[in-house]
Amino acid sequence: MSEIINEERSLIILKPDALQRGLVGEIFHRFERKGLKIIGLKMVELEDVALDEHYAHHKDKPFFDALKKFMKSAPVVLVVVSGINAIRAIRLVVGPTKGYEAEAGSIRGDFAMSGQSNIVHASDSAETAEQEIKRFFKPEELFDYQKPDFPWLYSDSV
Repeated sequence: MSEIINEERSLIILKPDALQRGLVGEIFHRFERKGLKIIGLKMVELEDVALDEHYAHHKDKPFFDALKKFMKSAPVVLVVVSGINAIRAIRLVVGPTKGYEAEAGSIRGDFAMSGQSNIVHASDSAETAEQEIKRFFKPEELFDYQKPDFPWLYSDSV
């Protein structure tokens, strides 16, 4: 599938609230049901260095310390998924940042009421995704394989 030009990869972080509320399987199910391919997966406890880098764009905001505390409150599940036009598809499955604004049927719309405790993080662009994936995964932790349902998910004209 690597020869397809618009194949994209994205980092998804299942946040501490997803793990604590027992939603990991449900969230995986939604991404797989959409047709996205899981190519990397691990559970970690995030440290200050990784959080400072990952959330650098929020460093001067008043909620930054609370965000870091929340992200360190329990392990997170890091997932890399791929697919054609994956970024846009993932953002639709996830829903807007604030759970109370997200439509029913999206992950945040069904499971979140907060802007911070909003179940998942998903890369917002292909460029950001590549930076985030490199931050949390070594190349040998990502897998390239063919899914037999690919022809049933994508038409020749995508």
